Amino acid sequence: MPLKRAMHAVDPVQRLRLLKYKLEQMSEENKMKQLDFHSEMTRIFTSLRDLHTNYFLPTPYNDKIAFLPFQIEECFEDNQRKYIVSRLAAGLDHPTFKPGVEVKYWNGVPIEREINLNANLHAGSNTEANHARGIDSLTIRLLKRELPPDEEWVILGYRSLSGEDLELKQNWLVMPSNEVKAYFPDPSTKAATSQGIDIETYMIQQTRKALFVPDVLKAQKRIESGEISVAEPPMGLQTSMPTVFVARKVDTPYGSYGYIRIITFAVDDDEKFIKEFLSLVRSLPQNGLILDMRHNGGGLIYASERLLQLLTSHHIKPEPAQFISTPLTYELCRRNAPSPYIDLSPWLESLKQSVETGATFSQSFSITPEAWCNDIGQMYYGPVILITDALCYSATDIFAAGFQDNKIGPILGTSGNTGAGGANVWTHSDLEHIIRQGSGSNGSQIKSLPNGAGMRVSLRRTLRIHEHEGMPLEDLGVIPNASLYDNKSADVHKMTKQDVLNNNIDLINHAASIIAKIPIYRLSTEISSNGDKLIVKTETVNISRLDAYIDDRPQLSIDVKNNSAQFDLKKPQYDPSFIKIEGYNDKTLVAVHREKI
Repeated sequence: MPLKRAMHAVDPVQRLRLLKYKLEQMSEENKMKQLDFHSEMTRIFTSLRDLHTNYFLPTPYNDKIAFLPFQIEECFEDNQRKYIVSRLAAGLDHPTFKPGVEVKYWNGVPIEREINLNANLHAGSNTEANHARGIDSLTIRLLKRELPPDEEWVILGYRSLSGEDLELKQNWLVMPSNEVKAYFPDPSTKAATSQGIDIETYMIQQTRKALFVPDVLKAQKRIESGEISVAEPPMGLQTSMPTVFVARKVDTPYGSYGYIRIITFAVDDDEKFIKEFLSLVRSLPQNGLILDMRHNGGGLIYASERLLQLLTSHHIKPEPAQFISTPLTYELCRRNAPSPYIDLSPWLESLKQSVETGATFSQSFSITPEAWCNDIGQMYYGPVILITDALCYSATDIFAAGFQDNKIGPILGTSGNTGAGGANVWTHSDLEHIIRQGSGSNGSQIKSLPNGAGMRVSLRRTLRIHEHEGMPLEDLGVIPNASLYDNKSADVHKMTKQDVLNNNIDLINHAASIIAKIPIYRLSTEISSNGDKLIVKTETVNISRLDAYIDDRPQLSIDVKNNSAQFDLKKPQYDPSFIKIEGYNDKTLVAVHREKI
């Protein structure tokens, strides 16, 4: 709240007090209409410009999605922004309204102006994010979070493929939200309190799958029912998680590389997520990986932060998080220090001391344990580039910050910033459950809400590490950088019409041009046992020295000749847990192999 008040000059708590006062003063004959009440509540929450902090409407709105049967995306021609139709839903068959037409007007309003007006109804944390929200929610409205559109239909002015200026009248349509899979983990699970997700972006993505690639959703349901184990996507490798991953080999003018798009981190099991990622990346070229996170609204923080270790030789330090210092956050931590559901004890002492120190925030500790972020180690040895945009939010913001802070690889953005929402979000139900179940509970000021209404709140904000030590991720986001050693200015790819209509071809070629300049290192290791010896055989690329460890105890250091080395290690008297081989290029650590014994 102090950050939001300073950056956006808002006071939503006072607005809530005033609304409550007005409601209490109104007579029965002059009471506020329900729509006016929900509209004011939505505006108050939106004023915070935090996509984690939402007011959820009650019935009959909260189980509906309003939509238009087409998608509009942004691209650039001659450095000028244009908005084109990229996809049509089944059933919309029109002689001139086709993918590729340029949208010029929306109900008589120039399309750029309409997007800006729509952006004001949403809570982007910065200018880039706000603009992206204005486009993303133009044709899909999650009625759990916002009221139905005021207009019953829209009239689109567009320029056809033949250059004619025409109009299309299209009614708003409605589908029940149970046609797409929502994501609200059970409050009694650890996953519920380890979330970092923009639920609106997630539901918009799910709705687009239902409209434009319904076979993907159907395949996911068949996998979950046990009918099939993997799905054959429209493009790329088979996967057991078709709504999470798209993986394929891409051929570019700079070489052939692996490409994985992570659509969401909204998974219930981080172990399953990591296992599937490893299965896909092993089936792709090992000389370079393009990791595309655009439009990923986040999900399980454990999954996003644990993924980092697979891509680097560096020890991963997760991004730390902190509570605001209030009586309620102190009580929440006191009751759960620890509890069967969560351990908030690391934050307790600093919250207690804040009464004396006046500190605004608690000390910061990571949500994902540091040991979990390093329990597997490096599994991909080629260079990696990350692609982001202004709709990367929450757990994806945290992943991008960790990717940059731990110097894993360059970042190429299609926007000049990520969504800037690095926080841990809890629903009202999570708060109600955890504070009631915590030890020493004797009542709670968190009360159940009527008629399916709800809310969410950013409970712990994350901070940056290393060169950005202590800087908040919230509202500032991650600026893309083509060089590991220069993150002062953004490296941005402006999406082209070819990108929008032809599988991001120019974007992928741009990423490939960057990754082609990065040195390739490789460390292939085979370990066998013979009596009291461990026999280690290695094949390497661009590695001059190997250091060997057993349970982090140094064993030997050996120079590499002709890109291979073989050596023996004596087994210790105790039962060892793992062996680790570090590969160096001169004095720089460039590759690590870690294997359980």
